[in-house]
Amino acid sequence: MIKVSDTARKKIIDLMQDDGFDPAIDYVRVGVKSGGCSGLSYDLKFDKTKSEDDKIFVDNDITIAVEKKSFLYLAGTILEFSGGINGKGFVFNNPNANRTCGCGESFSL
Repeated sequence: MIKVSDTARKKIIDLMQDDGFDPAIDYVRVGVKSGGCSGLSYDLKFDKTKSEDDKIFVDNDITIAVEKKSFLYLAGTILEFSGGINGKGFVFNNPNANRTCGCGESFSL
């Protein structure tokens, strides 16, 4: 399961609405792809459709779609949002990551 903090929830809803998505029926697609300075990087985007290979989670009124192959890397992750002057944007607090880069956008197991 992937959890969504209150601050991330508020930002997701604002961004989805700004981009023409409906937070009540559309998805936040979270995944992992090769790349980044630590080997793997996070991918977050909005989506109106799901595939049969997706695992679907609802937390804090946000529906999250994760491809099965990415789920193994993301199980137990908490999606947070850090704003302000030194904010990083969306932050993945991933208990599976052994090492993360300085920017927090990539990790390794």
